[in-house]
Amino acid sequence: MTAVIDYDAGNIKSVEKALLKLGEQAVITRDREVILNADRVILPGVGAFGAAMEKLRSYGLEEVIHKAVEKGTPFLGICLGLQLLFEESEESEGVEGLGLLPGKIVRFSEDNGLKIPHIGWNSLKFPRPGRLFSGVPEESYVYFVHSYYLKAEEEAIVTATAEYGELVHASVEKDNIFACQFHPEKSSEVGLTILKNFINI
Repeated sequence: MTAVIDYDAGNIKSVEKALLKLGEQAVITRDREVILNADRVILPGVGAFGAAMEKLRSYGLEEVIHKAVEKGTPFLGICLGLQLLFEESEESEGVEGLGLLPGKIVRFSEDNGLKIPHIGWNSLKFPRPGRLFSGVPEESYVYFVHSYYLKAEEEAIVTATAEYGELVHASVEKDNIFACQFHPEKSSEVGLTILKNFINI
């Protein structure tokens, strides 16, 4: 069973729907025991970094997320869920993230002449092997919606990158923590393969 963390962030139902399509039992929850007893946990999300951290803290979910990760439960952050795993974001100066991985979330530069937010399909490169991308060819297209992107401190955790005026760290993996800046649940068959790989970890 996969617990999908509910903290009033957008996009939660579409993640549940994709999991159900794969035949996976999914529960949208903020119940501590359900999360800690799940086979795997997903932190989805669309929205602002600061508001999201406030919600996680007000629901007592920050500690639960740390406990689930410490237990070794496979954990997947999606979009805003990826950003929250890191230490801080330029979107909400002074707000601490979950700090599970070292790195910072930064805003796309206005100087590139590209539209912000970055919305649409973009191809991936794989600088190093990632378990999420088993059976996914390099240059596969996935769907992004974001104005801020990850600069991970540890290059070794970056398993996928994309180009949008800057080099975007599009996916990371470290031990039992996985995260994607893009939306696998909205990325057609490629996205379903990525979610299936996560379910099978």
